[in-house]
Amino acid sequence: MRNGTVPSQTVIAADELRTWAAETLRRKLVDDRDAKLVARCLVQTSLWGIDTHGIARLPHYLRRLERGSIEARPTLQVERTGAATASVDGGHGLGMVVCDFAMDQAIKCAEDAGAGVVGCYHSSHCGAIGLYGRQAAARGMIGIAFTHSDAFVTAHNGRDAFLGTNPICIAVPSAEGQPVCVDTATSMIAFNRVMNARRDGTTLPSGVAVDDAGETTTDAQAAAALLPFAEHKGYALGFMIDVLCGLLNGMTFGPHITPMYEDLGQRRNLGSLMIAVDPRRFFGAETLADEVARMAREARLMPARPGTEVMAPGDPEYRTERERLHSGIPIEPGLAEQIHDWSQRLDIAPPQFATAP
Repeated sequence: MRNGTVPSQTVIAADELRTWAAETLRRKLVDDRDAKLVARCLVQTSLWGIDTHGIARLPHYLRRLERGSIEARPTLQVERTGAATASVDGGHGLGMVVCDFAMDQAIKCAEDAGAGVVGCYHSSHCGAIGLYGRQAAARGMIGIAFTHSDAFVTAHNGRDAFLGTNPICIAVPSAEGQPVCVDTATSMIAFNRVMNARRDGTTLPSGVAVDDAGETTTDAQAAAALLPFAEHKGYALGFMIDVLCGLLNGMTFGPHITPMYEDLGQRRNLGSLMIAVDPRRFFGAETLADEVARMAREARLMPARPGTEVMAPGDPEYRTERERLHSGIPIEPGLAEQIHDWSQRLDIAPPQFATAP
């Protein structure tokens, strides 16, 4: 699968991809438990169809592990600062390991005090923020999660990048299984979508990015910054998320954060904020999951515009997950090349590719 011989439409089964991803991380001296956790998170994200944050990001993490800016076996430290609050020093570990641990601490606080608010610092890129809201929902909690990044997004009316894509997740348990969940960046798209487009030689949607002159562009190579969603609303929300994730946790913000894709040997020093709320402490606790399910059902029955349908938050990801569990996870040619390159470098068998149905 080299020199232009990679099929244009290939897939890998989720189990196969998880096994391969975990082994690559173990070869970089990541602890077995953490390797399995990160592999599970990355493949789950790809199953949801969030390809900007799924298995496509593994080569980047491997490179940072190789350069030493991510610690393969960090020492995580937690300081319980109050009945409902704590701080986690991530030890410059893989962000998924740090944030999974921090949300677990928030859940423990919520079990004791009704709510838990946990900030983490000295972390790295934590992948899809929706992982952590759903982590809390799986334990019967309402999960809220924020993180930030280096500057990819303009200020409202600005030309240059000032804020990160700074996403937010809110996940609520539902009586019908999967939680109702919103997971969204505060930019029009995630910057990793630009990186994927550069890798694969594709264009960007119109109206999401600007070039060095501040003019909108669909050329991924020319994209210098992203636009905030909903103009000033996305900008203001992203601004405050930088405060909650960066400044509240003793980290910095936007243009002062180590760029994700530049000096791979330099620590990222990212922060995140994980919140868990115990619904049992509220008047609607007994009916909450049932009512959330009813609200979602009613939303899906609302009349839709021609050629569209109304869905509840999280539905698109769950639909894609069902499809990809059956058919496999699509792998773009550029990513397929990276998978084979890393398999060769680490002397492991590549995952089994199949032709997309």
